[in-house]
Amino acid sequence: MTELSALLSIRPGVTAFIGGGGKTTTLWVLGEELRRRGRVVLCTTTRIYPFSDIPLVTDCAALPAALDRYPLVCAGTPAEAGKLAAPAASMEELAALADYVLVEADGSKGLPMKAHLPHEPVIPAEAGQTICLVGASGFGRPVRQAVHRPEVFCALTGLAPDAPVTPQAAAAALLAEGCGDILLINQCDCPGGWENAAALAAAWGRPAWGAALQKEEWRCLS
Repeated sequence: MTELSALLSIRPGVTAFIGGGGKTTTLWVLGEELRRRGRVVLCTTTRIYPFSDIPLVTDCAALPAALDRYPLVCAGTPAEAGKLAAPAASMEELAALADYVLVEADGSKGLPMKAHLPHEPVIPAEAGQTICLVGASGFGRPVRQAVHRPEVFCALTGLAPDAPVTPQAAAAALLAEGCGDILLINQCDCPGGWENAAALAAAWGRPAWGAALQKEEWRCLS
């Protein structure tokens, strides 16, 4: 099967990931693939939990030695509740040390979909590509249950908070915000997931991929 990193055209340098429904899992999958091609750093500009099976570097002075020993590391600054904040090193410095820097640049409170306040997402200026994630498990659920920042989503789409999220409404919100270059719709193994993902991709009208990342399955939708 074609690797996800190839389908998403992940290039050397900094790539940002925003939205909801699987950003951290996406970083893990891509990191495991890309470590065979070069040095990889996983990090965040917001908050992220450390990866249980990936070496963690909290002292950026130790990062060069860590990358000499391990091709894949997570870098960050310890924060509250066991999470990591952005590393002390700049994105420019990280990109000089690693071939690939994958950045979780958004928070979604564990929800499958995300709309954004003016200060969000926190995409680094160095990012050459931004991939927006949507979780297909949010389709058919009320906006208030499926979307982080539901009030913003409702303002963008005209839906009421208790109205079900449709692919067309999700596309309208994404297009209004204009945050991502590529769309990755995860959780497509949920009931109706692939059909709803295809409808969202058609309404989005730009490069889009569907995936069931936990099952290591992905395919082109547009």
